[in-house]
Order: sequence, then C-alpha cells, then structure tokens
Amino acid sequence: MFIDKAKVVVKAGNGGNGCSSMYRDKLNRLGWPDGGDGGDGGDVIARASRNVFTLLDLQYRHEFKAGHGKHGSGNQRTGKRGDDAVILVPLGTQVIEATSGSLLEDLSSDNQEIVVAKGGRGGWGSHRTKKEGYSGRPGETKTIIFDLKLIADVGIIGFPNAGKSTLISSISSAHPKIASYPFTTKEPSLGVVSRQEESFTIVDIPGLIAGAHEGKGLGDKFLRHVERTKILVHLIDMAGVDCRDPLDDFDVLNKELLFYSKEVASKPQIIVANKTDLEPAKENSKRFKEKFHKRAIAISAKDGTNTQRLIDEIFKTLSKVGR
Repeated sequence: MFIDKAKVVVKAGNGGNGCSSMYRDKLNRLGWPDGGDGGDGGDVIARASRNVFTLLDLQYRHEFKAGHGKHGSGNQRTGKRGDDAVILVPLGTQVIEATSGSLLEDLSSDNQEIVVAKGGRGGWGSHRTKKEGYSGRPGETKTIIFDLKLIADVGIIGFPNAGKSTLISSISSAHPKIASYPFTTKEPSLGVVSRQEESFTIVDIPGLIAGAHEGKGLGDKFLRHVERTKILVHLIDMAGVDCRDPLDDFDVLNKELLFYSKEVASKPQIIVANKTDLEPAKENSKRFKEKFHKRAIAISAKDGTNTQRLIDEIFKTLSKVGR
C-alpha cells in the first residue's frame, strides 16, 4: 500500500541525573565530591533511505521514543547516553512541525537526516558542582508530519484508461495493475528506464480528470507528485475508446495543471498519442495536429510500437533541462 502522509509523536530521551557522591579514604576523612554526570538523552532522528518507498510503517506506529540517559555514579563515572530513535523515510519526504506548520527539512538525498526531537542534557555530578548533583533535563516532545512527494525525472500524466500503466510497465521496471476500467491505478508507480549506461526514473500519476485540482477523482492527492518531476509525458488516448474526445482531454488536463500550479504547468511536455494501432486514432490524430499544431509521438504502448523513439526523446529532453 502506498502511503504518502503520516503524523507521529516523537519523544526524545530525558537526561540522566548527576550523582551526589563523596570520596573518602583513611588519609582524607572529609573527602571530596566525585559524583559523575548523567548521560544525555537520545535524539529522535528522521533519515531518508533509498530503500524505503512509502510511509506505510508510520500508519501503524504513531509514537517514537528515544532512550533516557543513565544516571551518573561515584568515582566520576558518567552515565551512558540514551539510544537514538531513527525513523526511516523515503527520498522526497518533507518533515513538518505540526504545531507551527513550519518545514524543518526536505529529505531528498540518501542518508540525509535531521534531529526532530533533541534529547535532554544530563545533569552535572557533584564533581563539577562541588555539592549535590543536578537533575537531568527533559527531552523534547513534538508532533511531526511526514509529507512524501515522489522524486522522479519524468511524470506520465493522462486521463484514466489513456494507457499510462501499460506504458510504464512496457518501458520500465514497474509492474502496476492493468485493467480496462477507470481508476485501476490508485497509487503512483515508480520505475527505472535504462539505455546503455544511462537511466531515468519515471512515475505514473493516476486519477487525473476534470476537477482534479479540487480533489475530484483521485485528485490533487497525486497531482502533488508531479511537482518534483523535471518533464511530463502527456499521454493521450487518441482512439477515444472511452467515448471521450482526445482534443478535449488534452485541453482539459493542461488546464487542470495550470489551476493546480503555474510551475507544474510550465514544465516541458512530450506529447504522446497512444493506441494508434486502433482505427479511430487516424482521424483523431489529424484533427489533433490541426488544432494544437503539436507534433505528437505516435505509439502503441500495448504492442510497443515506437516506444523506443519515445525513450530517446525523453533522454534528449532531460539532457536539455539538466539532470
């Protein structure tokens, strides 16, 4: 299951107490303070990992606690520091402080991390204070929101049944569910396309229909995953198998992108006419070129016709925008 948003409570460890202790021997009856410091409490750390792809684990675990610092002891022995609690999240996860709504970090690279709750400092022992030891400080407690926005080079957009899942499964390592009814794909599918020694990542953005920016269909829940892509592949069902007009589809979906974000709408697009193996596609392709004056790459994702040309065009476009 693909989960892209989660809220958790994080509790850092408390610092251990400093020890009140006096060292005495037969030569010094008065003695001197030798109480050790308390150990610091453990931190709660959010860390990005390329081996994690969803926030699913955080749906079932809503609280993370770090270990408390151990108390100091005599002979100036410092207490052990508390263990850290590490939360692994996918690349592209934004860490947000729930109370203020402020963005703490955008974890976009492997092993990038941030301390989301700082452990309490251990109390000083009597060897420092020359009197009684101090109590340790409490660790921080916060509510944190993790918001995942997928990082991919290429995003495939299009109406339901345009063939997005078929395309991504035919050119990449992704294997989404494929069926002939609308909204078969209910979560983004991320794949890798390789050519010789180079590659790019590609994501299928499901659920886009008229009104998607207002939450209709699967709506803006997945539109936001387009934000981090460098280019868009706009896939159009040129055969109109769902009795929709391909020209309207192209126009409506571009307006949805604009309503959602001007930045997203301005991303470079590669226009792809799919299902050109079907008879109605010939007349619709002619009408499409006349209206929009765009050169669409004609493919059939089902049988692989011209998909290699599309891959080459994606590599070409990515080299222009920068990797």
